[in-house]
Amino acid sequence: MKKLIHIFPVGVNSLLRAKRSHIVLAVLLVFSACDTFLEEVPDNRVSLDDLDKAAQLLTNAYSNASYAFTDWMSDDFTYTVGTTLRTEHQQMYVWDDPFSNPDDQDTPAFFWYQTYTAISHANEVLQIIDELEVDQEDRERRDAIKAEALLTRAYGHFMLVNLFGEEFNFGNNGSGPGVPYIFEPETEFLVEYERASVRSVLDDVEDDLRDGLELLNDSYYSNSGKYHFNRNAALAFASRFYLYKADFIRCKQYSDELLGSNPEAFVRDMTSEEFRASKASTSGYPQLYSSPDLPSNLLLIRKISLVQRTDFAYGVDENNYGSLFATHPFDDATDERENPAWVKGLNALFPVRYESLFERSSINSNVGTPYHIALAFRGEEVLLNRVEASIYNNQFDDAIADLQVLSDRRYTGGDVTLTMSRLRTFFNADDDASFTDDLILLNYLLLERRKEFIGQGMRWFDIKRYSLAVDHRGPDGSVIARLERDDNRKVLQIPKSAIEVGGLEPNER
Repeated sequence: MKKLIHIFPVGVNSLLRAKRSHIVLAVLLVFSACDTFLEEVPDNRVSLDDLDKAAQLLTNAYSNASYAFTDWMSDDFTYTVGTTLRTEHQQMYVWDDPFSNPDDQDTPAFFWYQTYTAISHANEVLQIIDELEVDQEDRERRDAIKAEALLTRAYGHFMLVNLFGEEFNFGNNGSGPGVPYIFEPETEFLVEYERASVRSVLDDVEDDLRDGLELLNDSYYSNSGKYHFNRNAALAFASRFYLYKADFIRCKQYSDELLGSNPEAFVRDMTSEEFRASKASTSGYPQLYSSPDLPSNLLLIRKISLVQRTDFAYGVDENNYGSLFATHPFDDATDERENPAWVKGLNALFPVRYESLFERSSINSNVGTPYHIALAFRGEEVLLNRVEASIYNNQFDDAIADLQVLSDRRYTGGDVTLTMSRLRTFFNADDDASFTDDLILLNYLLLERRKEFIGQGMRWFDIKRYSLAVDHRGPDGSVIARLERDDNRKVLQIPKSAIEVGGLEPNER
């Protein structure tokens, strides 16, 4: 039986000053003292004089930094004994600001700089795309390339403002400081940018998102469609964007456009023989889970990261892991998401979702870059976004119908019929009218989202959106730090190098 809690999307308090500041986004460069330096091109950028080069450059417009490090700050992960814990990991675990270097992967600073680098590639393309002379035949292709550049720019800024800006929802109007929205490629050394408000950033994201959707054409990515912003991925982005903006009408509109009347097609069936048989292989399972052939996987992005390593950072407490997946309203049913899981350290587990990959620096080298393929957008997320929108739109039958689609593809071994009556009993709320249907459904939705995206960096955004408190325990099991419901540390600190070099006013602490 699950305890019901009162949750309301009030967001963090408006603690951040709305003063506009300036920032230097570029990392300091090292210049040689050469008399002829200014006579040459000062970098190695491609001369974008045709559509092929523009399209190729956009492969770098997807940030290679993972945001899954946010799981270490969430209520899913615990202090893990027997793994490599870097200083910045331990700082993030207790919500201290990690003053790490821009190249320290799996940190806020790494995400900040790598994402702005990706945005700069999108801006390079957008600066020249309309000026390229093309014949009638290539105009649609030019529009498709422009669409991808707009969508990658929008997505990069959207993720940045959701990490480094306060939450935008019913409780505030987005007047607090967000992040700089960059429209032009950098052509000068140490350019200064204004830090726009959260509302302003979201307005610019919306403009780019809608313009990109209008121009998008899937026919030009037939051989690598899941690694580009195809139309389904863009619709999923719109679904998440409007959900986080608390525009539930538009969230449902774009979710409906993707899912249609057959949402089952966009939800992987983990009760299937294929998925259940693959559990015997911890290499085969993540390959299947992240396969571009699955209709549920909408956008795949390569991420330089170590979060997938079992000897690195934090995991989920082994007892809490089993308890989480055993928590459901169905008698004698098994949640197929629980296994397989890797052992992490001496006291934790980690769900098998990522294939641990490694790119050698050369063919004979033993050093290189660890990475995984992340599922940036999935059909299951859109389905759950639609559930949340339906709840706020008082369409409870629609919400239960969509939750049933997920239940049928996650639970085996019992009656998994979902009803409002069953949920009331599950939350021990049969005789308590204060727990309304919408509150019960929201609690159950957050439980399902937690299980669906565990280890993939999504829990942090629900903690922010719903002002959830988090306790973190030390190696002896005692509480060593607490994140309050309205704690301003839920807004990640601007990287130290950006503050010191650019004079950016840091987020309030």
